[in-house]
Amino acid sequence: MRIVGFYHSLSSDWNHGNAHFLRGVVRELLARGHHVEIYEPREGWSRKKLLEEAGEEALGGFRRAFPTLRSRLYDVDELDVEAAVDGADLVLVHEWNRPWLVAEAGRARREAGFALLFHDTHHRAATAPEEMERYDLSAYDGVLAYGGVIRDLYLERGWAERAWTWHEAADVELFHPLPHEAREADLVWIGNWGDGERTAELREFLLRPARKLRLSGSVYGVRYPPRARREIKRAGLHYGGWTPNFQVPALFARHRVTVHVPRRPYTESLPGVPTIRPFEALACGIPLVTAPWEDSENLFSPGRDFLVARDGTEMRAHLREVLADEALARSLREHGRRTILDRHTCAHRVDELFAICRGLGVAAAELEVAR
Repeated sequence: MRIVGFYHSLSSDWNHGNAHFLRGVVRELLARGHHVEIYEPREGWSRKKLLEEAGEEALGGFRRAFPTLRSRLYDVDELDVEAAVDGADLVLVHEWNRPWLVAEAGRARREAGFALLFHDTHHRAATAPEEMERYDLSAYDGVLAYGGVIRDLYLERGWAERAWTWHEAADVELFHPLPHEAREADLVWIGNWGDGERTAELREFLLRPARKLRLSGSVYGVRYPPRARREIKRAGLHYGGWTPNFQVPALFARHRVTVHVPRRPYTESLPGVPTIRPFEALACGIPLVTAPWEDSENLFSPGRDFLVARDGTEMRAHLREVLADEALARSLREHGRRTILDRHTCAHRVDELFAICRGLGVAAAELEVAR
């Protein structure tokens, strides 16, 4: 099967979590013998920021880590969408594309008849509906939404006639335990400071517990203002800046515990949407303690896959317990990883995608594993 995707970026994960999942899905599709082409804008925001901060060597690191993955760079004023999708069986269009490109893919679909799906991996459907209303999805077969709440919004608001929940998942070829790495510190947090969407939460669930427990560890991510870096230092943690996602398994392996602190839009407006970091942490077998979020779609088993802290005091208690009780830490590591392997790998998501495609009439022969 020939699959074409229009995404913000495959090559850059600078403040761009969807690149993690996209890479895993593309690797799985290629492993099954399918032909995949991903188009990304040459001047895309994430790619530009990565080059500004880390230079061409960062893209070289991506190519070495993912030797089978390549994207086709395009200039916005020169892209011929119709030519790009010529001969495609399935086209995926990510929601972080300009409205004209979304519409062009729809026009091409009317002519060529391939299956066409819109892929939403963000919270704008709930927090900025006026932006999503600009997209013309009338020619699309439906929407892949990475949470049930987002799926329902598309249907309730009439933006699409069909929508499916397609959660993100872990690329377990990359994210797995590294038992030969020595544990060097207590706590690691990997995530971006953002736009004020979780500043108070990071203080309550990460920085204050680390300071009061006198934990060793590190914080990695981008868009941390100077005051945030000062707070990290006062908490006794090291700020490591941006790190490529393919190095995250080694970082997890060198620490004893990690935490998950969801952004406020997810806890307030999008219950059931955990984002990709917990999937990756559990796949790597590191004990996870999370700030509160509602697992309304029963993706995990809270208390067995990870611990949930309702406030900063409970976060402190959970972290202290995990670091002191090896039996508890081992149980969390093993149960969390088993949940990922049983239900939440990129192979599972490709199976789900192909089930949707069968329902859309894509020929069964095109979907067969070609290995």
